[in-house]
Amino acid sequence: MRLAGCKEVDGGYVSSVTQKNPIRLYVAHVWAKDDDYLRVFEYIESVSNFFYINTSTPDVRPTGDREVLRDSLRNQITEAEVIIVPAALYRANVDWVEFQMHCAKAFDKPLLVIEPFGGKDTIAPAVQELADDVVPWDRRQLIDAIKREARHEESTRFDVIEFKLD
Repeated sequence: MRLAGCKEVDGGYVSSVTQKNPIRLYVAHVWAKDDDYLRVFEYIESVSNFFYINTSTPDVRPTGDREVLRDSLRNQITEAEVIIVPAALYRANVDWVEFQMHCAKAFDKPLLVIEPFGGKDTIAPAVQELADDVVPWDRRQLIDAIKREARHEESTRFDVIEFKLD
């Protein structure tokens, strides 16, 4: 049996995510690094042996009309294997986030939505409909979802539960 997204090595399977083969990800933005945008990378960078390339460039807002801005977003999304959308970004920037989500779907890119931070808000129905997967702000679930959506690689980790018998 071959595990999707994994390579067979010496009779076992290893992750296809390596330093030489990083996952290319795009995090939705509106040309600014808001708290959720930065938080995504804090979570990702806190995981050892997870290699990625960020194709989103919120610091580089092109000059020009609306179509120039759309072309810039299209180019960023085209390069990615998975598109990550922090759900809270949608309510403040409906038009731009919808454009990015529809663009991802048009390019047949998996769309991973992260629930609003703090769990007090809900995900807009339009976002929920387009999402391939929805995860909470949990480092492990986020990384597993990125690997699953980008490379079809399932986690092989197990939870360890410790308890004492009385």
